[in-house]
Amino acid sequence: MIWQVSVRLQLGDLRLEVDLGGEHGPLALVGPNGSGKTTLLRTIAGAYRPQSGKIQVGGRTVFDSKRGLDIPPEDRHVGYVPQGYGLFPHLSVIDNVAFGWISRTPRRTRAERHQAAMKLLEQVGCAHLARRLSTTLSGGEQQKIALARALTTEPEILLLDEPLAALDAPAKKSIRSYLTAHLQERKGPSIVVSHDARDVMSLGAEVCVIEHGQIVQRGSVAALRANPKTEFIEAFFEA
Repeated sequence: MIWQVSVRLQLGDLRLEVDLGGEHGPLALVGPNGSGKTTLLRTIAGAYRPQSGKIQVGGRTVFDSKRGLDIPPEDRHVGYVPQGYGLFPHLSVIDNVAFGWISRTPRRTRAERHQAAMKLLEQVGCAHLARRLSTTLSGGEQQKIALARALTTEPEILLLDEPLAALDAPAKKSIRSYLTAHLQERKGPSIVVSHDARDVMSLGAEVCVIEHGQIVQRGSVAALRANPKTEFIEAFFEA
C-alpha cells in the first residue's frame, strides 16, 4: 500500500472508525452529509488527532498512537485542498502558491519561491494570473490555484474536498475534465470527496462509500451500481 489509514476518532457526535488504504491513482470518497468525509481528510492531513490508530503516507508513518508519534501537518507531505479552496485573499496568485515553501527547509529566497511557484502555475495553465489577487479570480481559476498551492509540498497524497462544488454548471464541466486528466496523469495517489455522481464517474476511479463514520462499500462504479449495499449508494448512482 502507498497509503494506509487505520484510525478511531470521536469528534462531537461523529465516531470515525476507518481502515482504508490504496495505491497510486485517484480514489473517490462519497457519503451522506455528516458521514465523516471531510473529517477523514482532515485527519490524514493532521488537523485532527485520532484517539487511536496509525496513518501511513508514502510508506512513512505520520501518526501512530501506540508510539506517541504525531507528525505536524506541515511535515506530512500531504496536499490538502479544502472546500472553498482556502486561498489568502490579500495575496497575489503567485504568493498564494509560493506560500507553501516559506516554512520548508532548506529555506528558499523570495525569488526562488516565485520561480518554483511559476513552474506550478504553468503546469495548471494559470501563469498569466500570477500577479492577480485571488479575490479577482473565477471559481475555476481559484480551483486551479488551490491545486497548484497543494502541489508545493510535493505531496505523497493529494486530498481534494468537494473541489467542484462551488462552480456553476459551465465551469464545472470544464474543470471536471481538467481535474480528471491531471489526477490520472499524476503518479501519486489522491482522494477526492464529491457529492456529485457525474464527478465521480468522470474520474474513472475506484469508489469508497462512508456512512456514519464507517466504510460500508468499496469498488468500481459499475460494481456499486449493480449491487448497492445501502439506500444511499443506490440513490447516488441512480441513472
